[in-house]
Amino acid sequence: MATLVPPPRSSPEHDDCAQWYARELGWATTGTSPVRLLTGLRFDVLELPAAAGHAALSRVGRTGPAAVAGQRMRLLVAAGSADEVPGLLDWLEWGGIDLDLSAVGTGGHIDAPVPPGWTASSPGAAVWLRPPGPCREAERSLPALGGFGSSGGDAPDLVRLVDAAATECHRVRLAHARNHLWAHQPTGQPLAFS
Repeated sequence: MATLVPPPRSSPEHDDCAQWYARELGWATTGTSPVRLLTGLRFDVLELPAAAGHAALSRVGRTGPAAVAGQRMRLLVAAGSADEVPGLLDWLEWGGIDLDLSAVGTGGHIDAPVPPGWTASSPGAAVWLRPPGPCREAERSLPALGGFGSSGGDAPDLVRLVDAAATECHRVRLAHARNHLWAHQPTGQPLAFS
């Protein structure tokens, strides 16, 4: 696997960032402040709470590129996968549950993480946790439905990633609800057990 070595920068200008994505990865960008990566062309994105994303990454292991922006994580998946996610969630019996998990595909965009090795210009800016490899290698590493990936089945499994992401989103939601409940318990009141 080749590694990307961008020129050293302390604070990338927006134009430099857009040019880096176009030159190194062949990815389409839009806007100048912030630079956005267009989804649905070379990749789609699963977006979820960062806490759930970190847990899902530790469970799944092999995934494609991953970025974090503030309290949100973005997992890059094969182009066209966003259309499959609702059906996968239903099939995995997560349908109808508010998971705070969304898929961004054709016609969408995400803020471009600062290129690997560059310094983010503002707190909470999108940064790569698992940066993409060069050009076509990046697309070959994207999770896809078995047999449908551009790499001929060599890509990580989209079903496994979506299931792990849904599970961890649900755990984060339950933990938040439990913490909210405990925060509103009257103090000094004995718990009643039946």
